[in-house]
Amino acid sequence: MIMISKTLFLHSEYLSNIAAIYGSQMILRDNPLLFSLFIVLAISLIVQLVYYLLYYLAPVLYKHPENPVKKVPVSVIICARNEEENLKKFLPSVLEQDYPEYEVVVVNDCSEDDSFNVLGEYLKKYPNLRVSNISKDPKFAHNKKFAQFIGIKAAKNELLIFTDADCRPESDKWLGKMASRFDDKTDFVLGYGGYFRKPGLLNRYIRYDCMTIAMQYLGMAINGIPYMGVGRNLAYRRSLFFEKKGFGSHINLASGDDDLFVNFNSSGKNCIVEFRKDSHTRSVPSSGVTEFYKQKKRHLTTANHYKSRDKALLIGEPASRVLFYVSFIILLSNLYMWPFVLALFGVRIITQVTVFALNQKKFNEKGLLLLMPIFDVLSPFINIAIYIGSQRQSAGKNLWN
Repeated sequence: MIMISKTLFLHSEYLSNIAAIYGSQMILRDNPLLFSLFIVLAISLIVQLVYYLLYYLAPVLYKHPENPVKKVPVSVIICARNEEENLKKFLPSVLEQDYPEYEVVVVNDCSEDDSFNVLGEYLKKYPNLRVSNISKDPKFAHNKKFAQFIGIKAAKNELLIFTDADCRPESDKWLGKMASRFDDKTDFVLGYGGYFRKPGLLNRYIRYDCMTIAMQYLGMAINGIPYMGVGRNLAYRRSLFFEKKGFGSHINLASGDDDLFVNFNSSGKNCIVEFRKDSHTRSVPSSGVTEFYKQKKRHLTTANHYKSRDKALLIGEPASRVLFYVSFIILLSNLYMWPFVLALFGVRIITQVTVFALNQKKFNEKGLLLLMPIFDVLSPFINIAIYIGSQRQSAGKNLWN
């Protein structure tokens, strides 16, 4: 009897505590502000799940078709300004691809280092290398698009594949994988261009940022909404470039030679993706915060010129993410319906970690998963700060990037 009494007492005390908690919650439910925040939390979770399960999961589920490869001639175009060291390190890996017929057109754009001589030595060794030199003219300032145009003009083949001087293909099958995706209906092939893994928190954030952007633009392209590509690994038709008047509509912008051309001219019918491991490229990441800031600022400035639909989709995810975190913190700090609040948070974090981990494997990235929750919280605010800074830069300023 004594044991039963003690048990009943403990249970009654436990139930009293639960009742007290839920009693306080009943009072809080009468708070219109907190109730509204709970609705915001639920809606923002739904929006987040749409992005994760529809777009971000798409690269994981995507199956590259194994069609017979038609190895048609292609032209690789690389624009380089003062890239002497990178040309020494990375150009041979482009010139030595396992592909029967291709040329590599390097546009040496006003370089003041020893790039001219480096390329001269490679010309003797590689018959598939062609070089276009642009001399510096004080009366004519130009951005990267002009160099890109010179390279496209010089190219002999219909299929153009773009990468940068500081990029290295992950394998000698890169060119074959990218070229194999073209058929009669395809004008664009969007590839994955990651960054080299190096020590330090900044490197991890750069690679996280790069991978999450890839999850988005590749996932949206798979779903028939291509909105951008990266010049580190991108392919399109030469005839399309001239048919659409090249970069004419945004020639004066500091950036956009890659993403804006894709944004303005691609569709769900003429664009396809290629991101098998053999088709990846790796680039040299920014060495410091200032360099990274400038790079991101150019990209965010360019995003202002995307189609309205694409801008809305791009804003929707980080905006819903911020709303989710803010409403979660306020609701939890007030213990408002906290079991349900924690349950909603649990649904999101499980979905997020699962999708991110699967993509990390798909894109052959390592060492990002543990820091991902922290970066997930910080990245919208980092981008907002950089975006505000980007508005101080004139959109028409000519920069080579």
